[in-house]
Amino acid sequence: MDHIPLWAQICAIFLLLFLSAFFSISETSMMALNRHRLKHLATKGSLRVRVTQGLLAKTDQLLRVILIGNNLINTIIPVLTTSIALHTFGHNNLVLSVTTGVVAFLIIVFAAIAPKIVGATYPEKVALPASLVLSPLMRMARPLVWFVNLFANGVLRVLRINTKGGRDQRLSTEELRTIVLESGNFMPTKRRSILLNLFDLENITVDDVMIPRHRIEALDFDAPFDTILHQLETCCHTTSWWYIRATSTACWLFCT
Repeated sequence: MDHIPLWAQICAIFLLLFLSAFFSISETSMMALNRHRLKHLATKGSLRVRVTQGLLAKTDQLLRVILIGNNLINTIIPVLTTSIALHTFGHNNLVLSVTTGVVAFLIIVFAAIAPKIVGATYPEKVALPASLVLSPLMRMARPLVWFVNLFANGVLRVLRINTKGGRDQRLSTEELRTIVLESGNFMPTKRRSILLNLFDLENITVDDVMIPRHRIEALDFDAPFDTILHQLETCCHTTSWWYIRATSTACWLFCT
């Protein structure tokens, strides 16, 4: 690397840090996406949403590509910085130690923690544009992923770990109830109450929704009009004035 200018090597390090940050932020944002909202956005015909859905349908392959790329880059960065330090300062143990510490700090802060926080905070804004880069990258990296999977799947088989057992995960009734409860800031109270009552339908009996016969007040249209009007005005049920007048008028028309 002696023939490569120092400034080019330093720029290469920052470029690798940027790529590492991209993989970190993409991984976190993809996993933090709301799948139900993504399905809703897909109905609008957005290309980025369709690409993102295709990636999430192959989550295992997506994570393998991201992890392989991220680990390769994070391995190259210390090697490159060590080479620069050796070429510039010689075999100085103190310089090598300081360089290792600085590189580790840069990777942890700028290529891991900060990108992951941003990805978790703004998953939709990050994941949708990133999917346009990750999708062709997945196609190009298939041979490399296949080669790595030979060893990874072999280890999993030796450890007798079933990777297909927990993929089909469906929301239970209580989990759906929790989703509705947590949507308090986005849904009117009346609609939220209606949805919550739907979850209790299986526990409701006929006695809970029907009025017993002995509590029903019936009108006898054969009775005199004044008697019907008095019954409407003195019934124990809550009725508004305009409803009483409208009902009484209808009864009067019917009786006459």
